[in-house]
Amino acid sequence: MDTETLIDTWRRLLAGSGKSWVLFEHGTCVVLEDPEGQLDERATEILREFGPVHVAGPAGDFRVLELKNDEGWLVTGHHPDVVTFVGLDEPSDPSHLAVGIHGRSKRDQDGRELHVVHVENARPPAS
Repeated sequence: MDTETLIDTWRRLLAGSGKSWVLFEHGTCVVLEDPEGQLDERATEILREFGPVHVAGPAGDFRVLELKNDEGWLVTGHHPDVVTFVGLDEPSDPSHLAVGIHGRSKRDQDGRELHVVHVENARPPAS
């Protein structure tokens, strides 16, 4: 999935939330509840710790959420603010297990490469 499509998807998904977020290359988004400092740096810190998969621990766990309008799925992990988008065309098997494993592998890749592709700053302007 190309970067612009991912950005548009996350904008739709988080519209009206009032939250800042940072998107990584393979579709993992870090939503920043209380953002301080540089958003990309804070998100990178979170993903560095909670992105890579370590089997037989909480980093291997996932939950799959189906999106409305057949847009795809969101795959969550052991950090509530780290979520990965999986498009309908990505896994060849649409079962929740296959989608979850695919999303978890994308999060793992993002957590190791840490390549930010977009920052959405929802903070009010400084006065």
